[in-house]
Amino acid sequence: MVKFFGGPVAGVAAGVPYMATVGLTVAGMMSSVILISSIGKAWALHQRQKRIKKRKPLFSKRSRRIVMIYSRFGMGGIAFLTPILFSPIGGTVIATQLHVPRFKIMVHMLWSAIFWGFLFTSLAVRFSHLAIFQH
Repeated sequence: MVKFFGGPVAGVAAGVPYMATVGLTVAGMMSSVILISSIGKAWALHQRQKRIKKRKPLFSKRSRRIVMIYSRFGMGGIAFLTPILFSPIGGTVIATQLHVPRFKIMVHMLWSAIFWGFLFTSLAVRFSHLAIFQH
């Protein structure tokens, strides 16, 4: 969340126009999603082999919670929570490891990036009078 929220804060502090700040925030998240989903299968295989080598259990408390979110809310739930809980990279890795098709990852991450980009930029504009935004 820090990285995703940092873009709108920096954009507003630098005086970048509202829509440009939203666009750059969305582009930043989607560039991570495109890159990670492109190498996602190789990454998932690497993670699986690493876990087997270290003899770690297949499911941890965190992974069970993620699977519960996915089974209850689907890819939409993972995408919605990505900017605030998982980070764009983390959310994409999770979706890839859950074998979500790449196109579905892209679509859901795009609407999530747009939603959160507008929300965080609006909040940054609304609270721009605070000291953290001053030069």
